[in-house]
Amino acid sequence: MALVPSLPPMPSFRGPGRAANPLPRIAVPTARAIVDCGVYIDGERSRGHFTPTQALEAASKSASGFVWVGLHDPDETQMNEIARIFDLHTLAVEDAVQGRQRPKLERYDDTLFLVMRTVSYVEHDIHAISEIVETGDIMVFTGPHFAITVRHGDHTGLAGVRRELEGKPDQLRLGPCAVLHAVADHVVDSYVEVSESVEDDIDEMEEAVFTPASKVGIASIYQLKREVVELRRAVGPLGIPLQQLVHNQGLPLPKEIRRYLRDVADHHTSVSEHITYFDESLNALVNAALAKISVQQNTDMRKISAYAAMAAVPTMIAGVYGMNFDYMWELHQPWAYPAVLVIMATLCALLFRSFRRNEWL
Repeated sequence: MALVPSLPPMPSFRGPGRAANPLPRIAVPTARAIVDCGVYIDGERSRGHFTPTQALEAASKSASGFVWVGLHDPDETQMNEIARIFDLHTLAVEDAVQGRQRPKLERYDDTLFLVMRTVSYVEHDIHAISEIVETGDIMVFTGPHFAITVRHGDHTGLAGVRRELEGKPDQLRLGPCAVLHAVADHVVDSYVEVSESVEDDIDEMEEAVFTPASKVGIASIYQLKREVVELRRAVGPLGIPLQQLVHNQGLPLPKEIRRYLRDVADHHTSVSEHITYFDESLNALVNAALAKISVQQNTDMRKISAYAAMAAVPTMIAGVYGMNFDYMWELHQPWAYPAVLVIMATLCALLFRSFRRNEWL
């Protein structure tokens, strides 16, 4: 008798309600999350490509050297690897991985951790209900020989900031805090650009609301107001960390960097004031739109009432002649039917003229 070879056991597939052996998670190399890693000594970038470990070793050999590592959407494993190399605090690392943090400034020994929300304007039609402001996060770690930027979101890239800063050796000589200032200045500049675009939308919305023949939906105004609220939540809380960087003398910041940050803080205050003005303007627009709708409804009701009054006259006369009384002498006259029609038309014309004179029609 022929023997049947034994087959390997088939893998068991379980439904969503049953426990199953989890598939092993494939670790993504830390290099996949690194956008750029540069070593800067005496204000100049060193040539060559470095891993974070090699970059820190090279930068630590010089008193003025530091490494700038840029990360984009790192996962927990990748961020823990960076934290091991640069000795970052666990709480700050956890915030950097999760994202969506409130703007804040924290200090862990010689390391500063600054969290900022980024904003981006989305082109749209003001009469359509759509997203107007996109938000993201940028975190900055600065230590004695390193600056680490962690970015969440697909907008507000920092490649241009790095190139611009590399063209300013005198500023790079100030150390890792120069990176912190450059990133903060870039974020606040984006606030200014977005606020200007939102202001243009509000101006266009105001023109549409106060144009007599326009039909602006109240939902569009509420949508714009909601996006302004989102913008205020992203921009407003950064004021306190910036003031701390400017005025807290206990933070490890050069005096020149504080001067630069004072200018950033002034720009941020200006943007915050503009956003407060936007909120007030949109409240006025909502009230104006509601008043416009109320006036239009009153106008429509007057028209309906006028036409109902004109229809009531022939209805009343026709109702009288539809009662089938035997002793209605004009029923047997040849001129009765035309006379009744003329009377109906005359009364309706008089009512129409009166309503037209009173601007009901």
